[in-house]
Amino acid sequence: MAELLKDLTCEGFAEITLSDAPAPGGGSVSALAGALGAALAGMVANLTIGKKKYEDVQDEMKELAAQAAELQKKLIADIDKDSTSFNIYMDAIGMPKDTEEQKAARRAKMQEGLKAAAQVPLSCAETAVKIFPIAEAVIAKGNTNAVTDGLVASMMARTAVLGALLNVKINLGSIKDEAFVAELSAKCDALDKEAVACEQKILKMSELSDKLY
Repeated sequence: MAELLKDLTCEGFAEITLSDAPAPGGGSVSALAGALGAALAGMVANLTIGKKKYEDVQDEMKELAAQAAELQKKLIADIDKDSTSFNIYMDAIGMPKDTEEQKAARRAKMQEGLKAAAQVPLSCAETAVKIFPIAEAVIAKGNTNAVTDGLVASMMARTAVLGALLNVKINLGSIKDEAFVAELSAKCDALDKEAVACEQKILKMSELSDKLY
């Protein structure tokens, strides 16, 4: 296995995912889906730039392409962040527990690890949801020959958001800090609704996807 998941080939990434290795899992795959969604949205913008037919949106498309590239970069980094975010918890599992003080320290460190493992995929979801306005804009104003790429971008973005949120939720179930759980749960609910609504709105922009929902 390569040192970083993001450095693997597509085939290598898929093979390790298929194996019994603990990572990459659903969180890393969600981050990858988001990175691909951002890339597709940016591709539509780039396929619009330089085309005479779209002279009036050149500056907007350049800005959208730059935004998509930045989101792709962040989501690529999240592929490895998700797989390593659980390390604090796993390290805590191995801490000594012979005395009450050691047990208390171990429990505290485990909770710290669970919080970290919840915050990383939440950040991924917050990044991926920013793909939707880019996808919507390039579909509405960009190269019509690449409209399906914009549609797929929105579908990948939805998968990235909802997949990342599942990883948040499974960690919240073991966290004792009620205020922390309530705060992240509320954020999850809002992001979930936003992603579903945005994807449906974007897909309805084209008759090519009018039977998907």
